[in-house]
Amino acid sequence: MLDDILDYTKHIRERPVWQPIPRSVRDSFRQPLPQEPAKLTSLHNTFMRDILPYSVGNVHPGFMGWAHGGGTPVGMLAEMLAGGLNANMGGRNQIPIEVEQQVVRWVRELFRFPDTATGLFVTGTSMANLIAVLVARMAAIGTSVRRQGIGATRKRLIAYTSASAHSCIAQAMDLAGLGSDVLRIIRVDEQYQMDIQALEEAIAKDKSAGLTPFFIAATAGTVDVGAIDNLSAIAGIAQREKVWFHVDGAYGALAMLAPDIAPRLAGIERADSIAFDFHKWGQVPYDAGFVLVRDGKLHHSTFAEPAAYLRRETRGMAAGSPWPCDYGPDLSRGFRALKTWFTIKAYGAEKLGAMISKTCTLAQYLKHCIEQEPALELLAPVALNIVCFRYRGDHADAVNRNIAADLQESGIAAPSTTTVNGCLAIRAAIVNHRTNGSDIDALIQAAVAFGSTYIDCRSKLGQS
Repeated sequence: MLDDILDYTKHIRERPVWQPIPRSVRDSFRQPLPQEPAKLTSLHNTFMRDILPYSVGNVHPGFMGWAHGGGTPVGMLAEMLAGGLNANMGGRNQIPIEVEQQVVRWVRELFRFPDTATGLFVTGTSMANLIAVLVARMAAIGTSVRRQGIGATRKRLIAYTSASAHSCIAQAMDLAGLGSDVLRIIRVDEQYQMDIQALEEAIAKDKSAGLTPFFIAATAGTVDVGAIDNLSAIAGIAQREKVWFHVDGAYGALAMLAPDIAPRLAGIERADSIAFDFHKWGQVPYDAGFVLVRDGKLHHSTFAEPAAYLRRETRGMAAGSPWPCDYGPDLSRGFRALKTWFTIKAYGAEKLGAMISKTCTLAQYLKHCIEQEPALELLAPVALNIVCFRYRGDHADAVNRNIAADLQESGIAAPSTTTVNGCLAIRAAIVNHRTNGSDIDALIQAAVAFGSTYIDCRSKLGQS
């Protein structure tokens, strides 16, 4: 198994990025509950034949869909070790907790947070954003919200984020019991950043109406085009208005590792909380999300729940309080910290930062290629590593939707799609450390070839 999966990553360029799943393979996973044991060799053969070839393909350097990291053999081996150790990271007196706390200290250092800040590994930024909202809700209402719920307060809480923010911000409001209607969607400017004047006007209007602004979610690396909100300006507004300042940095926050890009995130060090994923730009295998909270005491108060079966002691296996379960909703937690610790230790912050810079350089190269190709059109500024473009011509949305699908099914490259200014865009997110200039060239050549085929077909149909 180990040899086969290492060979898979070593020879990944020889495989298609992605390929459609045959009906027979899909049907093979619709069998009833097995009653008899099967041989491990047989199961591994099934994996190699029916599972490995049909993943989404984000290990491949040609994968440019969404913002998935590529993983590394180092992280993979660490995951194997963590699986063998089988540590429950909810708490208790064990060295795996110290490994997680080591990463927390590194994260504090990276974002220049105080030693009193607390951090927690979670599944991903969606959960991290929810935790931030819950802590901010506690800050706005007080500890009574845990007993009496939000219905007991007379405050009508209001939150703010940009039109380019991820949908999980609205979902967090829903899951926190506040309702997604409390989230004000602030327009963006020509750089796809939150419009600062519009934010200030929205806050002033809500305050005059007797509402209570409590949370601003800025974005470092928007989901559509990779824009970074003006974090310093938003931090200033939040401080003046006494509103919680949160940064959704799902993939963009780790740009702090890259000295040439980090200045664009100025102001992130002033956040009350930051959410991000090590499994994106950090290249840690899925999943490894993280939330960092400036006020550690408030973070603890939001989730800590004394129970007899979780009694803390000063010695023995139940020592080591507070436990990670005091900072989030999960008592049963996997050892996500080990693969992250291995990755950071094996490669070092400098090399990880250089990798992040490289992906942004490749994005600029892709932008240049698009600008030099008459058949293609750039649809948004390239702030970091995401490039949105389309094939020019009539019926552009339909044509580009088909180009994206053709690219994926060809196995050459796998971008995703989004909508930019009402236009369907082919979206290339360059996150994988394995991606290089030849992969960009292949994407451009294939996109132009598929696009010209559609134009030729439409022309012939029109003539006939």
